[in-house]
Parts: sequence; C-alpha cells; structure tokens
Amino acid sequence: MLNGLIVVFITLLFLLSGMPLVFAFGISGLICGFLLGGTGAVTMLAQVIYHSVDSFELLTIPLFVFMGIVITVAPAGRDLYEAIHRFLYRVPGGIAISNIFACTIFAAMSGSSPATAAAIGTSGIPEMRKRGISDSLACGTIVGGGTLGILIPPSITLIVYGIATEISIGQLFIGGIVPGIIISLAFSCWIIIYMFYSRRKGQRQAAASGEAIVREHYSWSEKMRYLPKTVPFILLIICILYVIYFGVATPSEAAAIGALGSIVLTLIFYRAYITKGNAMEIIRATANQTGMLMLIATTTMFFSNVMTEIGLTQQVANLAGSVQGSKWLTLAVINMILLVMGAFLPPFVIILLTAPLLLPLIKNLGLDPIWFGVMMTVNMEIGCITPPFGLNLFVVKGIAPDVRMPTILRGSIAFVVILILSIVAFTIFPELVLWLPNKMAPAAMVK
Repeated sequence: MLNGLIVVFITLLFLLSGMPLVFAFGISGLICGFLLGGTGAVTMLAQVIYHSVDSFELLTIPLFVFMGIVITVAPAGRDLYEAIHRFLYRVPGGIAISNIFACTIFAAMSGSSPATAAAIGTSGIPEMRKRGISDSLACGTIVGGGTLGILIPPSITLIVYGIATEISIGQLFIGGIVPGIIISLAFSCWIIIYMFYSRRKGQRQAAASGEAIVREHYSWSEKMRYLPKTVPFILLIICILYVIYFGVATPSEAAAIGALGSIVLTLIFYRAYITKGNAMEIIRATANQTGMLMLIATTTMFFSNVMTEIGLTQQVANLAGSVQGSKWLTLAVINMILLVMGAFLPPFVIILLTAPLLLPLIKNLGLDPIWFGVMMTVNMEIGCITPPFGLNLFVVKGIAPDVRMPTILRGSIAFVVILILSIVAFTIFPELVLWLPNKMAPAAMVK
C-alpha cells in the first residue's frame, strides 16, 4: 500500500509539472524503480525500450495513421456529410443525425477522434447553425459524434490496447463494431427526441409571428451527386474489416491495404487536393503522430515494467481475492478511476499505463479481456468530452470560435450521459461486444 502511494505521488508530481508526457513517465519510472527496487530499473531501461518497439504489430499504427491523414486532407468528410444529409433531411433533426452518421463512417476511415470531429464539424457545424439548429446542439453533436473515432475500427486506441495486453487486435476491431453502431444510434435517437419537441415549439412560434417555415428539398439526381465519391471509401473500410474478420489478412496487412487504398481512391476522386505541398504535409503529420505515439508507448511500457518489478502489479492482481463477491462494485470503481484519468490524459496513455496493471485483475474476476478493451475505449470516449483535457471540445471551439465554451459543454452533456449508459448496458449484456469476435474465423484471431 505504501509503495502504491509513493508511486502515485511521484508520478503526479511529474505529470502536473507541465513537462512532456514522455519525460514525465520516463523520469518517474526511473525514480520509483530506484527508490523501491534498487538499480534494476536503470539497467532495464534500454532493454524495455528496445523490446517495446520490436513488434510487427506496431506497423499497424503508422499505416492506419497515414490512411486517416490522407483521407482527412481530401474533402471526403464534407462530401460524406453532404451525401448522408440529402437522404435524411426529412427526418426531425436530420441534419444533426447526418453529422452523427458521417462521424460514424468517417471514424472508420480515420481512427482518430479529433480528426473525425474536425473533418465533419468543419462543414457540419456551419450548416447546422444556418438551418436553425441551436449552437449547443450543433457543437455537442460534433463533440459527441467525434468520440466514435477511437471506438469504430480501425482504432488506434484499440491497437494500443492490443499491443499492451498481447490481445488479438483483429478481435478488438470486430468487438468495437456493434458498440459503435449502438452508440451512434443512441446519439441519433436523442437528437430526434430533442428536435421533435424543439420543432413543435419552433412551428408554434413561427405560426404566431407569421414567419414562413423554410423546407429543404432534393431531387434524386441531387441526392445521388455525392455518392460516387463517398461509396468507394466506405467499401475500402468494409474490405479492411472483411479481410480481418475472415482471417484473410492480419491487422498489419489490412493496414497496408488501407494505406494503399486511401492513396489510390484519393488520387482518383480528389486528385486536385494531393499537391506536392500536401504530400509532404501528409508524410510530416504521419511521422509526427507516429513518433509521438511510439515515444510515449516506450516510456509508459517502461513505467509498467517498473511497476511489475517492484511488485505493484501483483498487489493489484491480489486485490481480486478480496473482491470476489463484489465484481460489479470493482468494475464501477475501475470505471470511475478511468473517467477521472480521462479528464487529464490522452486515451492511449491511460491504456498503456493501466491495461497491464488491470488485466490480471480482470481475468481473475472472470471477465473477457476483449470486452474490457472495448469498455476501456468507450470510457476513454468520455475523456474526449470532459474538461480539462476534452480534446474534442477544443477542436469544436476552433471550428466555431464565436460559441462560448459553456454552450459547447451544455450541448455535450447528453452525449456523456449516453456513453455512461452504454458502459452500463455493455456490462449487463457483454454479448453485445463479444458476439462478433466469437464468430470470427480462427485464422483472424492471431495478433
């Protein structure tokens, strides 16, 4: 217990100092290891860093990052949003629901929460506000919808969890599909309910004031205009999931297919946007994001190894013996801790830091690691909304600088509640997560 308190104090001291995370975890790991375990932590540093990146599965990260950046550079998000909106414009709140569905599909293209929020929100927020959607709902829709970027495969967060816990990335990907769809449908249902009552109130006010109610209309030719550009990208994602699900290719090979496919499709449909300058920017952004992920991954894995070396991991695992009759209470406490951490740290850092510590406890409680990986990711989605970290909040604030942050937060609260209820639902009905992974071809279950 004392060792745990010492580790928490030293780690928080460096995390709150404002230094980059890579140094905060590296230095605190060295100090904790030296104080509680002798010189072993220092001698294992180089070995752990080398072995943490000596993994073929890590190849999925730069390839999927590259795929997402290529698609984000082209206006695929704008076209995707417009294509969906032209089919849903008659539904109450159809334009907001279009943004949710566009976020859902674009999440599968980019694998990034802020990239999804930025790509869809850049077009979606101005259009929603122009058509009378309140500022809070317009911004909240993108903040909430953007969180799907780290759940719906290919997800960088799920890749990191798979590598940190040595769990099949293919099964994690497939496990995120049904929860992602359910959450996006729950978001849409909330918007329909909200807009149904708002529209009736707006119609009464318009009728009382004598204002005309403007209605949109699109012909079939106008509805079909954007589909030829968006359907091929959707088919690319379906192809990636198909080869993973049926064991045709490993996640690393599927990532290569995605990277190559994104280049080919972007050159075919958005050739004007792939200039020499954009090409260099894509390479630079891929290198920056991959380098950042790798550096933080190595130091957090070193930190986790130090925790194992000093016996803290075993102490956490031993807690299972004292909470056998309180499995649900234990899960509630774990989720609360993750929610608090999510307000301050990026998702992949939390997973690298906590997943190796929590995995023995989860197994001893008789819970499935695949299910827990998806649950952690849904929990991390909430962290993309809640301040002070809340990265999606700042992305949306950048898109709509004239909207006050309290207004954005007010529109985002409902989506936080839905995510919390989703965690409860997936805990009560774990088959919602595990049904598809359990049906996968045996060849697809390898890392």
